[in-house]
Amino acid sequence: MILVSACLLGLCCRYDGRSKKCPEVLKLARRQQGIIPVCPEQLGGLPTPRPPAVIAGGDGFDVLAGTARVIVPENREDVTDAFLSGAEQCLRLVRIFHIKRAVLKARSPSCGLKRLTGVTAAALALQGLEMVEF
Repeated sequence: MILVSACLLGLCCRYDGRSKKCPEVLKLARRQQGIIPVCPEQLGGLPTPRPPAVIAGGDGFDVLAGTARVIVPENREDVTDAFLSGAEQCLRLVRIFHIKRAVLKARSPSCGLKRLTGVTAAALALQGLEMVEF
């Protein structure tokens, strides 16, 4: 079983109401049994579309530790609780389905890995999942 950012599969769940369809991820999904598409921000209760959010004061690990927040820059709304809830929902799926791998959306405050680790990516990393980003 593989957890996959739903936007990479062509689902319109990004903050701007669009997808970020990735041919490589679609190819994987067609070959692989057991793809679980997720959008942590939607699972956390945020609407689509929604204003873009950023992590302020650190990265996803810091949000999990309570030392950073997730905010909407345009109005300074704190959406940390929704991001934490979405990460927890993804962890529930990981536990239910014994998921060991994830394919995540790059440069996302939820799913990003390299430039800035997102909240869900940090939670999954702490569970020991093997992850790649697109």
